[in-house]
Amino acid sequence: MTNEQRKQPVTVLGLGLMGVALADALGRAGHPTTTWTRSNRAGPAGTTTAASAADAVAASPLVVVCVLDYRAAEDVLVGDLTGKTVVNLTTGTPEQGRETAERITARGAAYLDGGLMVNPEGIGDPTSLILVSGSADAFQEHRSTLDVLGDIRFLGADAGSAALYDTALLGIMYSAMTGYLQATALVGREGVSAARFTPLARDMLVGTASFLDSIAEQVDSGEYASRSARLDMQLSAAGHLIHAAQVRKVDTTLLEHVRSLMERAVADGHAGSDYAAVIEQLRQG
Repeated sequence: MTNEQRKQPVTVLGLGLMGVALADALGRAGHPTTTWTRSNRAGPAGTTTAASAADAVAASPLVVVCVLDYRAAEDVLVGDLTGKTVVNLTTGTPEQGRETAERITARGAAYLDGGLMVNPEGIGDPTSLILVSGSADAFQEHRSTLDVLGDIRFLGADAGSAALYDTALLGIMYSAMTGYLQATALVGREGVSAARFTPLARDMLVGTASFLDSIAEQVDSGEYASRSARLDMQLSAAGHLIHAAQVRKVDTTLLEHVRSLMERAVADGHAGSDYAAVIEQLRQG
């Protein structure tokens, strides 16, 4: 028996752009891959298209689901799940992950919830971050198969952890991208192209990332005494940023929110603190 013949069979339910990428990566890695989707479209070359969702589920001990939402995920998980492992890579909330884990394990399956921190074209790249949480035993059993998809990070037994981290990390991404676009709009008012500005923006983001360990220490300790720049001084600088944007008729919503957080932190006694003190305002909701 060859190594390819010994590779674990996998089923992929859902053939949107991400589902196709998942099935393609598994198939190219030599895993016998069965696919099914509501539209009855065929999977990528080298995979087998099942006649029904039940047939697809029955075909493999490992069932990967990537569909619209958690309700749709449970709708397609038909048939006997006893002894199988379900890996749900559908985007959702921590609460949905935990509730789905309870229902799937009650049907006799092991459950892993996941967060794909990558676009479809990144599936199969060993540097592409994929978050997984749930059954530790199931993760260890299927680790070599899941590694085909990317850089798998197991976050523990709580099935909601992957969605929690996914939500938090996407919050960073959207906030950072919006900040970049706001800045690009600002310099663009004076004829600076995005291409010209971007190398400096990238360097700024890398430099900002280098502060995170220090900020994390302050957040965890609750000790925010300034080591670099007092919050009251930064608040003054925020006013200059807003003025520059207003003069150039660039939206200041993001900066106004940042200034509001800083003002509230200063009013709460954090004038002499570093920016990490703003977390106390965020925690108040």
